[in-house]
Amino acid sequence: MSFVDRRGLLFAGVGAAGLSALPAWAKIAVQPPAAAGFSAAGVAALNAEMHALVDQQKLAGVVTLLARKGKVVNFDAYGRQDASGSAPMNTDSIFRIASMTKPICGVAMMQLWEQGRWKLDDPVSRHIPEFAGLKVKTKDGALVDQVRPMTMAQLMSHTAGFGVSAVYNDARLADTDLQGMIDKLAKLPLVSQPGTDWAYGPCVNIQGYVVEKLSGKSLDRYLQDHIFTPLKMPDTQFWVEPAKASRVVRIHTYADGRIAPAGEQRVQTTKPRFLSGSGGLLSTASDYFRFCQALLQGGELEGARVLKPDTVKLMRKSVLQPGVGVDLYGPVQKGLGFGMDFAVHERPAESGLPQGQDSYWWGGAFGTWFWIDPTNDIVFVGMIQNLNGSIPGGGTPAVRDITPRAVYAALTDRKA
Repeated sequence: MSFVDRRGLLFAGVGAAGLSALPAWAKIAVQPPAAAGFSAAGVAALNAEMHALVDQQKLAGVVTLLARKGKVVNFDAYGRQDASGSAPMNTDSIFRIASMTKPICGVAMMQLWEQGRWKLDDPVSRHIPEFAGLKVKTKDGALVDQVRPMTMAQLMSHTAGFGVSAVYNDARLADTDLQGMIDKLAKLPLVSQPGTDWAYGPCVNIQGYVVEKLSGKSLDRYLQDHIFTPLKMPDTQFWVEPAKASRVVRIHTYADGRIAPAGEQRVQTTKPRFLSGSGGLLSTASDYFRFCQALLQGGELEGARVLKPDTVKLMRKSVLQPGVGVDLYGPVQKGLGFGMDFAVHERPAESGLPQGQDSYWWGGAFGTWFWIDPTNDIVFVGMIQNLNGSIPGGGTPAVRDITPRAVYAALTDRKA
């Protein structure tokens, strides 16, 4: 067994020098793959594929973490934080996780749901009066009433009637604070009748506003107090402390087919005005693993409970109406539903994806990705940092396809 600490240093043996100075939660014990039902050769093949993408200059660097039954069997960092620099990628490198913020905001919402602050069938206008009476713009440009008022369950599943993010480019929703965003949206019509279409837009930023309103805390403070501190996620927030700025990975793009830095970049070292529950957080692979592992274990990690087990199950149960599908970046993705800020793997035979039934996941715009597989007791977290890193055909290798294929090929006792 070996240990990886949050600085990305690997120590062999339990009694390695320096480990005693670290708090227990800062040490990630990396177990032999066989201890959790993986073949060593299969895990090595996973790493080899990721390393090859870096060596071929298709990625600047990558961090991956694989765990099963609570045992981390692979925690690998390879390449550089900046393709034009020398700083190595480390297991504690910090990434802009973009839309992987959404499940965290979703957990905050469900904590307030557990407290009875809102119900799934509540009209959204009960909690955001500014949205009462929003009109729906039809394809011919007419404005009509909502057939049925948008509900909180629809807000949690991108089916509340708002359009995709590009619809709001001219409105510049993020050029203000969360209340300013609400005020702008209240003056605009909905794009579809609530419940009839899955559209990836401002819904989770609206959830962040609801968290602030119902809790009486700013979104950053709420997440810190109720998720990040209990789960011991010290490197996750809407900004990084100046002392940590050197650990932030640079965003990359492609020049002549090879990875290259994407222009000048600013690292957010102070609290931003707009706290985006949709995509504003920075984090590390180890922090996000702790979040995922807590969900896999029914909302609890190392004695800290953030949700009840039944609430976690509810989050990974699709709430889409019949005929509504998840169509991110193209046609409807077969076999998937959508729950509370997670895509849900409902029908593996239809999807053709290797993850087990009831797996749930999401990813970030810069290419970060994860999945939680309760059927096979697996958590996987992957981190890269590319412009258009989520868009098929955008230049980024298909890491979200490569890694599950390699992980389940390495699994020696797979369940459904």
